[in-house]
Amino acid sequence: MFDAKQLGAMLGSMQDTIKDLQERNEQTILSAKSGGGLVSVSCNGNGEVIDISIDDSLLEDKESLQILLMSALNDVRKSVEDNRQSSAMNLFNGLGTDLNIFGGKPNG
Repeated sequence: MFDAKQLGAMLGSMQDTIKDLQERNEQTILSAKSGGGLVSVSCNGNGEVIDISIDDSLLEDKESLQILLMSALNDVRKSVEDNRQSSAMNLFNGLGTDLNIFGGKPNG
């Protein structure tokens, strides 16, 4: 039998968990370097670029700077995506699969 109270509790728990996840993502810092550290890019877990560092030696070599900057940006973007996927998997794993809103035996 369908249990609306359990569904409501599960949805409320999911909303709280998602809010916590979003707050953690804002605090998570992911970084990538290219060119042996000549270029460094940092993003938060939401994918917002929060810092870029460029070695002065690259300021006169536009082409190298562009290549290294693209590389670092692509690497940090991949890290953000991996972090999001990992967080989503943790979210689904932590939902409490033993909640059974349709009656019957809980999973276990």
